[in-house]
Amino acid sequence: MQDFKGKTALVTGGGSGIGRGLAEALGAEGARVVIGDIILDNARAVAKRINDNGGEAVALHCDVCDREAIARMKEEANKAFGTVSLLFANAGATSFERLVDMTPASVDWICQVNLMGVLNSISAFLPDMIAAGEGHVVATASAAGLNPAWIPYHAPYSGAKMGIIGTVLNLRHEMAEEGVGATVLVPYGVETGMRENNESYRPAQFGGPRKEEVVIPEGSFRNIKLSFRQPEEVAQMVLRAVRRNSPIVLTDAAQRQVFQETYVDLVMKAFDEAEAFDREQG
Repeated sequence: MQDFKGKTALVTGGGSGIGRGLAEALGAEGARVVIGDIILDNARAVAKRINDNGGEAVALHCDVCDREAIARMKEEANKAFGTVSLLFANAGATSFERLVDMTPASVDWICQVNLMGVLNSISAFLPDMIAAGEGHVVATASAAGLNPAWIPYHAPYSGAKMGIIGTVLNLRHEMAEEGVGATVLVPYGVETGMRENNESYRPAQFGGPRKEEVVIPEGSFRNIKLSFRQPEEVAQMVLRAVRRNSPIVLTDAAQRQVFQETYVDLVMKAFDEAEAFDREQG
């Protein structure tokens, strides 16, 4: 999709961070923007900025862990602006805890919001895009899903985000048959305020909102230095990728060697071991 003007775009988790950046960039491009967020006041603030700058936006409450909530959001979005042709399944939450220290509710939340939230959103909006013969889906994963051995104390999160990458890259095949594009965003460091605000997004069924900050254990990033982009810059990278129907957006080219060492080398060694086994068996 080359031109966003007049198209209806929906951004989950659009009230802050990357979602806010995407919503405001889409509004500036002339898209009619639906901002879905579990904290409605955040979504309203973003919608107001877009409208004050001459765009069109509405704010809607939505918990992406809840399929019925997504269905309600879709109905309201369609009433406001018509069929959604650009979906940004961006809502997510993080955790830096040892798996054995996490409560069952925390494990469920991380998996539900990060992976099932994306699947729930795509399942709701994709049929309309297929019927129209056009559209594009962007899902936000994470570098922790692309190279999961990189960051310790991140197991459920890495698993869920790796699932998003697999989902989108697999879906591209069937979506292409229908004229619909798909892209997975794999951010590294982004200035989102997630550390301070993460727990405020926790739905009631997983224990409810909290005021505590995310604590990142010492050594979690194995002394790897990250550069942090602003959400506005990430949004421009994403919109560029949508226009090109690129499969993956990475936000930090400097991490190429880290990916090689923590993922590619491990996989290539496993292939070597498979070859060695075959040789040993004759």
